[in-house]
Amino acid sequence: MIIRRERSADVPAIRSVTSAAFTNAKRSAPPSGPGADPGEVALIDSLRAGSEWIPELSLVAVDGEQVIGHVVCSRAWVDGRPAVGLGPLSVAPDRQSSGVGIALMHAVLGTADALGNPIVGLLGEPAYYGRFGFVPAATKGVVAPDASWGDYFQVRTLSAYHGEAGSFRYAAAFDDV
Repeated sequence: MIIRRERSADVPAIRSVTSAAFTNAKRSAPPSGPGADPGEVALIDSLRAGSEWIPELSLVAVDGEQVIGHVVCSRAWVDGRPAVGLGPLSVAPDRQSSGVGIALMHAVLGTADALGNPIVGLLGEPAYYGRFGFVPAATKGVVAPDASWGDYFQVRTLSAYHGEAGSFRYAAAFDDV
Protein backbone atom coordinates (compact mmCIF):
# COMPACT_ATOMS: atom_id res chain seq x y z
CA MET A 1 0.00 0.00 0.00
CA ILE A 2 1.13 3.54 -0.74
CA ILE A 3 -0.38 6.90 0.09
CA ARG A 4 -0.34 9.47 -2.70
CA ARG A 5 -2.18 12.52 -3.95
CA GLU A 6 -5.51 12.03 -5.63
CA ARG A 7 -5.44 11.94 -9.43
CA SER A 8 -8.39 12.80 -11.65
CA ALA A 9 -8.68 9.14 -12.67
CA ASP A 10 -9.20 8.25 -8.97
CA VAL A 11 -12.47 10.19 -8.60
CA PRO A 12 -14.85 7.28 -9.42
CA ALA A 13 -12.96 4.95 -7.06
CA ILE A 14 -12.99 7.60 -4.31
CA ARG A 15 -16.75 7.94 -4.72
CA SER A 16 -17.15 4.16 -4.52
CA VAL A 17 -14.92 3.76 -1.44
CA THR A 18 -16.61 6.67 0.33
CA SER A 19 -20.08 5.34 -0.44
CA ALA A 20 -19.18 1.85 0.78
CA ALA A 21 -17.52 3.20 3.93
CA PHE A 22 -20.47 5.37 4.96
CA THR A 23 -23.51 3.42 3.71
CA ASN A 24 -23.98 1.55 6.99
CA ALA A 25 -22.06 3.90 9.28
CA LYS A 26 -23.64 4.79 12.63
CA ARG A 27 -23.01 8.46 11.97
CA SER A 28 -23.18 9.67 8.42
CA ALA A 29 -24.36 12.70 6.49
CA PRO A 30 -27.84 12.09 5.10
CA PRO A 31 -28.15 11.15 1.43
CA SER A 32 -29.68 13.68 -0.94
CA GLY A 33 -32.65 11.38 -1.54
CA PRO A 34 -33.88 7.78 -1.44
CA GLY A 35 -31.28 5.39 -2.81
CA ALA A 36 -28.65 8.13 -3.10
CA ASP A 37 -25.10 7.80 -1.86
CA PRO A 38 -24.31 8.92 1.70
CA GLY A 39 -23.89 12.68 2.04
CA GLU A 40 -20.10 12.33 2.35
CA VAL A 41 -19.90 11.48 -1.37
CA ALA A 42 -21.69 14.70 -2.37
CA LEU A 43 -19.58 16.62 0.16
CA ILE A 44 -16.33 15.53 -1.49
CA ASP A 45 -17.72 16.42 -4.93
CA SER A 46 -18.73 19.87 -3.65
CA LEU A 47 -15.39 20.44 -1.98
CA ARG A 48 -13.53 19.42 -5.14
CA ALA A 49 -15.58 21.93 -7.19
CA GLY A 50 -15.09 24.82 -4.75
CA SER A 51 -12.42 27.41 -4.13
CA GLU A 52 -11.59 25.93 -0.71
CA TRP A 53 -10.29 22.68 -2.23
CA ILE A 54 -6.62 21.99 -1.47
CA PRO A 55 -5.44 19.37 -4.01
CA GLU A 56 -2.31 18.56 -1.97
CA LEU A 57 -4.55 17.47 0.91
CA SER A 58 -6.68 14.95 -0.98
CA LEU A 59 -4.84 11.66 -0.51
CA VAL A 60 -5.61 8.09 -1.47
CA ALA A 61 -4.36 4.78 -0.14
CA VAL A 62 -3.63 2.49 -3.07
CA ASP A 63 -2.95 -1.24 -3.06
CA GLY A 64 -1.59 -2.04 -6.48
CA GLU A 65 -3.91 -0.03 -8.73
CA GLN A 66 -6.90 -0.22 -6.40
CA VAL A 67 -7.95 2.78 -4.28
CA ILE A 68 -8.72 1.39 -0.82
CA GLY A 69 -8.98 4.62 1.16
CA HIS A 70 -9.26 8.39 0.90
CA VAL A 71 -8.87 11.41 3.17
CA VAL A 72 -9.28 15.08 2.45
CA CYS A 73 -8.65 18.38 4.20
CA SER A 74 -10.12 21.61 2.86
CA ARG A 75 -9.62 25.26 3.71
CA ALA A 76 -11.23 26.32 6.96
CA TRP A 77 -10.84 29.30 9.24
CA VAL A 78 -10.47 30.13 12.91
CA ASP A 79 -11.78 33.68 13.33
CA GLY A 80 -10.76 34.47 9.76
CA ARG A 81 -7.27 32.96 10.02
CA PRO A 82 -6.46 29.99 7.75
CA ALA A 83 -6.89 26.49 9.11
CA VAL A 84 -7.97 23.19 7.59
CA GLY A 85 -10.98 20.97 8.16
CA LEU A 86 -10.40 17.23 7.92
CA GLY A 87 -12.94 14.90 6.48
CA PRO A 88 -14.28 12.72 5.30
CA LEU A 89 -11.87 9.86 5.94
CA SER A 90 -12.99 6.71 4.10
CA VAL A 91 -11.60 3.18 4.02
CA ALA A 92 -13.05 0.32 1.98
CA PRO A 93 -15.05 -1.89 4.38
CA ASP A 94 -12.94 -4.98 3.66
CA ARG A 95 -9.78 -3.01 4.56
CA GLN A 96 -11.00 -1.34 7.74
CA SER A 97 -9.06 -2.12 10.93
CA SER A 98 -5.96 -2.97 8.89
CA GLY A 99 -4.02 0.29 9.33
CA VAL A 100 -5.21 2.07 6.18
CA GLY A 101 -7.01 4.83 8.10
CA ILE A 102 -4.02 5.31 10.40
CA ALA A 103 -1.67 5.64 7.43
CA LEU A 104 -3.98 8.15 5.74
CA MET A 105 -4.25 10.22 8.93
CA HIS A 106 -0.50 10.37 9.45
CA ALA A 107 0.05 11.30 5.80
CA VAL A 108 -2.56 14.06 5.67
CA LEU A 109 -1.46 15.56 9.00
CA GLY A 110 2.17 15.54 7.88
CA THR A 111 1.26 17.14 4.58
CA ALA A 112 -0.94 19.78 6.23
CA ASP A 113 1.94 20.58 8.58
CA ALA A 114 4.46 20.77 5.72
CA LEU A 115 2.14 23.20 3.89
CA GLY A 116 2.25 25.53 6.90
CA ASN A 117 -1.27 25.06 8.23
CA PRO A 118 -1.49 25.87 11.95
CA ILE A 119 -4.48 23.81 13.04
CA VAL A 120 -6.75 21.01 11.81
CA GLY A 121 -10.37 20.66 12.91
CA LEU A 122 -12.67 17.68 12.59
CA LEU A 123 -15.93 16.22 13.81
CA GLY A 124 -15.37 12.64 14.90
CA GLU A 125 -15.03 10.02 17.60
CA PRO A 126 -12.65 11.26 20.34
CA ALA A 127 -11.46 7.73 21.18
CA TYR A 128 -10.29 7.23 17.57
CA TYR A 129 -8.85 10.65 16.74
CA GLY A 130 -7.19 11.20 20.12
CA ARG A 131 -4.42 8.82 19.05
CA PHE A 132 -3.42 11.38 16.39
CA GLY A 133 -3.13 14.22 18.86
CA PHE A 134 -6.64 15.63 18.47
CA VAL A 135 -8.17 17.17 21.58
CA PRO A 136 -11.59 18.68 22.26
CA ALA A 137 -11.51 22.04 20.45
CA ALA A 138 -12.67 23.94 23.51
CA THR A 139 -9.42 23.04 25.31
CA LYS A 140 -7.58 25.17 22.72
CA GLY A 141 -10.13 27.98 22.75
CA VAL A 142 -11.65 26.96 19.41
CA VAL A 143 -15.43 27.17 19.20
CA ALA A 144 -17.26 24.46 17.22
CA PRO A 145 -19.56 25.49 14.36
CA ASP A 146 -22.35 23.79 16.32
CA ALA A 147 -22.26 23.82 20.13
CA SER A 148 -24.14 20.49 20.31
CA TRP A 149 -21.05 18.71 18.92
CA GLY A 150 -19.31 19.03 22.28
CA ASP A 151 -16.09 17.02 22.56
CA TYR A 152 -16.73 15.39 19.17
CA PHE A 153 -15.44 18.58 17.55
CA GLN A 154 -11.69 18.34 17.92
CA VAL A 155 -8.53 20.11 16.81
CA ARG A 156 -4.92 19.13 16.24
CA THR A 157 -2.30 21.83 16.39
CA LEU A 158 0.60 21.75 13.94
CA SER A 159 4.05 23.39 13.80
CA ALA A 160 2.73 26.77 12.59
CA TYR A 161 0.27 27.02 15.50
CA HIS A 162 0.58 30.25 17.47
CA GLY A 163 -2.42 30.08 19.77
CA GLU A 164 -5.12 30.51 17.11
CA ALA A 165 -8.44 30.57 18.93
CA GLY A 166 -11.99 31.62 18.15
CA SER A 167 -14.84 30.33 16.01
CA PHE A 168 -14.05 27.53 13.55
CA ARG A 169 -15.64 27.70 10.11
CA TYR A 170 -15.51 24.84 7.61
CA ALA A 171 -15.42 25.28 3.83
CA ALA A 172 -18.78 26.40 2.42
CA ALA A 173 -19.50 22.90 1.05
CA PHE A 174 -20.04 21.69 4.62
CA ASP A 175 -23.02 24.03 4.96
CA ASP A 176 -25.03 21.74 2.66
CA VAL A 177 -24.36 18.57 4.69
